[in-house]
Amino acid sequence: MKRSTFLKQSSALAALAFVPSSCRMSFSNTSFPLGLQLYTVRDFMAKDPLGTLKKLKAMGYSDFESYGFDTVNKTYYGYGATEFKTILEDLELTTYTGHYGLPGLMEASEKDLKNYVDACIEGAKTLGDHYITWPKLADAYHTVEGYTLLVQKLNAIGGQVSAAGLKLAYHNFGYDFNTYGNKTGMDWVLEETDPDLVKIEVDFYWVMHAGVISPKALIEKAPGRFPLWHIKDMDKLSRDYTELGNGSIDYTKVLPNAKTAGLERYYIEQGGNFAENSMQSVSQSASYFKKHIQGLI
Repeated sequence: MKRSTFLKQSSALAALAFVPSSCRMSFSNTSFPLGLQLYTVRDFMAKDPLGTLKKLKAMGYSDFESYGFDTVNKTYYGYGATEFKTILEDLELTTYTGHYGLPGLMEASEKDLKNYVDACIEGAKTLGDHYITWPKLADAYHTVEGYTLLVQKLNAIGGQVSAAGLKLAYHNFGYDFNTYGNKTGMDWVLEETDPDLVKIEVDFYWVMHAGVISPKALIEKAPGRFPLWHIKDMDKLSRDYTELGNGSIDYTKVLPNAKTAGLERYYIEQGGNFAENSMQSVSQSASYFKKHIQGLI
């Protein structure tokens, strides 16, 4: 049976059965699709990527941020890039950005760096993505020397990605708001990289977790440079990840202005600490987001 036929014949009811009735609502008319970083449901994606995507669509998610591209075999979740793109198209889903293994290139030669990034570009362009995202900075580089090297790599990769018609983004963590030398890691990235070549995927959980600067103040430091957002909540006691609405982050108060940020896409994410399991958590977060946050963006 052809894959397209299989997809069309699969039952929508099976997907809906997984979704609580509270989350089965009409899609909101908004300029931004409801997005999810697929790393959140990595356990389900590892077992059944196709079935997982169908269930996520039933929850209202329509755009995704990928992770884990295999640059050797050119695969996403076990599918060739072209095949995975076909799956997304058949389900009327999209991706706009992906997290790639760029952190492993900190000590790479110029040739190895170029070849790896070329492979990422090939995969991203096959999916129709707009961004390639650097997901994190390894612990060993949380130093002045580390950020000095990081900004050099970001500028180089940003130039290569830009020449291919795509954009590069850097995703922050809490350590990016620690001080290295005379400025924070985030200031290193904002001040020492070319704003035309390196954008920011701002993770509001980690901004709030660090407590050094508010999300609104951060956006005001570099208007237009934050096109990608990660939206997630923080457990009131442990300060770990939690489902939207369960935690301490009041997005009605801290959410920045989308136009000022230069927002293009936002993604709900939860790295762990699931109340029941990852799929139930993203279902709950989708429901809460559509009721309380989506209209603010």
